[in-house]
Parts: sequence; C-alpha cells; structure tokens
Amino acid sequence: MKDNFRYLKNSLTCFPWKILSKINIYKDISPPIKYVAEEANWAIKNVGENMKRELDIINPQKFEITTNPSKITKKIVHFGSQYMWLNWGSHMSKDNYFISTFFHGKPSDGDEVKYHIERFLKSVPRLQKVITASTIVEKRLLNWGVPSEKIIKIPLGVNTKKFILPSKERQSKIRDLLNIPRESILIGSFQKDGIGWGEGLKPKLIKGPDIFVQTLKRLSKKGLPVYALLTGPSRGYVKEKLKQANIPFFHSYVTNSDELIPLYQALDLYLITSREEGGPLGLIESMACGVPVVSTRVGMAEDVIQDDIPGEISRTIDSKNLANKVELILNSFYKNKKESQKLIRKHIIRFDWEEIAKQHWEKVYKELI
Repeated sequence: MKDNFRYLKNSLTCFPWKILSKINIYKDISPPIKYVAEEANWAIKNVGENMKRELDIINPQKFEITTNPSKITKKIVHFGSQYMWLNWGSHMSKDNYFISTFFHGKPSDGDEVKYHIERFLKSVPRLQKVITASTIVEKRLLNWGVPSEKIIKIPLGVNTKKFILPSKERQSKIRDLLNIPRESILIGSFQKDGIGWGEGLKPKLIKGPDIFVQTLKRLSKKGLPVYALLTGPSRGYVKEKLKQANIPFFHSYVTNSDELIPLYQALDLYLITSREEGGPLGLIESMACGVPVVSTRVGMAEDVIQDDIPGEISRTIDSKNLANKVELILNSFYKNKKESQKLIRKHIIRFDWEEIAKQHWEKVYKELI
C-alpha cells in the first residue's frame, strides 16, 4: 500500500511539469547536473554534499542537490541510490539523461531485495550510466547482464583535509572528554543498524549488529579490555546486547560528518561486520585518520585493504574469525604504529573527494553535458 501510494504521488507530482515543458510553457533553468538525494541526513546526502563542494571548484554552477526531482527537465539527473531512481525515474521527463548509483544488494539478501533488483534490471535501458563504488558490485552487475559500457566504477571518497592523523596527545584528550579509559581497546562502529528511525531495538541484520556484538564478546572473554564507540541512529539492539555482555560503550548520535572526526581519531580499530555494504564510508574515513580496519568481505573492503596496507578482511561472516583478525591487527599494527599510520594515510589520499569528483566529471558527466 505504501509503495503504491508513493508511485501515484510521484507520478502526479511529475506529470504537470512534463506537459508544461513539452509545450514550452515551463523551462528548467537550474544547473545542468542534478544529484537526487534522500531526505534523511545520512550517507547519500553526505556523498552529494562532498561532490558539490569539489565540483563547484572544478566547474562552478554545474551541480545541484535536490530531494524532489519532479520539476527536472532536459538535465543530467544522477540518483544517489538505485532506490531513489526506482521511486522517481519512470515518472520523469524522458528528455533527461538518467544516471543511477547502485551501491549494494543481491538476491540472497531477501525477497524484498530480490524484487527490487529485478525492477532495477528492467529499468537499465532507461539509464545512461550505472555507477558503483566497488569491484564486488561491478562484477555482480556484469553477471546480471548490465552492459559493460554502462557500468562506471568510482569509489566513495573522504575529505583528507579534515579526516587527519591525530597526535597521541589529541587521542588521549578526546578519550578523556568522553570518559573512556585510556587503556581500553576502543573499537568503532559508526552506522545505522536498527530497523526504522526509532530506537532500533529490532536489528537490521544485513549490517551485522549481531556479529559485531558476538565479536566483542569473544575478545572480552579473552581478557582484552574492549570498549565500543558507537555513532548513528537506531543503535538500540547493539546497546542492549553490549549491556547484557557487560561490555562498556559510548554512543553519540552526531548531526554532521565533522563531528565524526574526533571520534575516529580516538579509536584503536574500526570494525565492519556487515553482510552487505556499498562502501561503507566508515572504511575510508577511519583509515584517513590512521585507524586500522577489520572487515567482512563487503563493499570496497578488498579494493582498499590490500596486502601491503595494514588491515584485515575476514573471508567468512563469522565472529570467531573476525575476533582473530582483530587480535592479529592489534599485535602487528601497534608494534610500529607511526609507520603503519603513515602507510595507511599515504594509500588513502587517492580516495580524496577532489579526485572522486574529478572522476565523476570525466567519466560520467562530461560526455552528457
């Protein structure tokens, strides 16, 4: 019922502008590239805002962010997620050039995701380009029959001018402000992993909150003084399970990405336990701050954590394997922390938003504008 209502609403919202444009009564005079983001102040909007900042330097007044694309005609319309594309694309003027980012999803994730993917694949003929951030999803799209000439792989980015290495003194000061013991092994998880936008007591299992808690429990039972640093909305499930396991945690629901920086800088390690991911942004944001990452084999993990870069990837979504990987990193990384941090930092510079925005311009927008 909800989907049917959205379909009808979006169709009715777009219809008059298509007609008025056709009979030359309405002309869309906005910038030529329109990035469609979700209303929620979360990852998709964050990507758009970073892209706009950098593209405004490269080519001013060419790029604009919107959450309501109904009035757009004769533009390059880039949907920040495939969900936004399916919500709006079929209703909009065919005079537009359409692009959609496809971050994540596979049929085995559930019947709802399977149906969504089927709909997306049927919509591909209407798309000029499909952008994805990872090799895993690029191969997936190819296997599903998306033409190779339509697929563009461009990773997610990080503002390396803001997300920087902390000094030892700064890290200690941040922990003191948060009342986190300096001797703790501080493990970060910055995401939304509860269903809905409320307290989040029902877990969104695709994000692996159950695996996160189980991994910390294993580490705690081995005598490691683990402490969880959490951000993001709807973390109720994780907090309740950590309480039950007597594992201390600090949770902060930040309102903008700048507030994340000191939290990353306080960490000893960032842990990704998801069953499916598009990036995540936490992977490269933590590494930009010199924090080693242990991750499941999802999203950009294999593209970013390479053999010569400190970090570990678990080939199985298993708390025992992940806990072993965490111990391995803690033992190796902190033998030569300064050099390990510099190595991570040098590697992650190529993911700066300045470079990512240039790739979007050169590989996607330039030929369509």
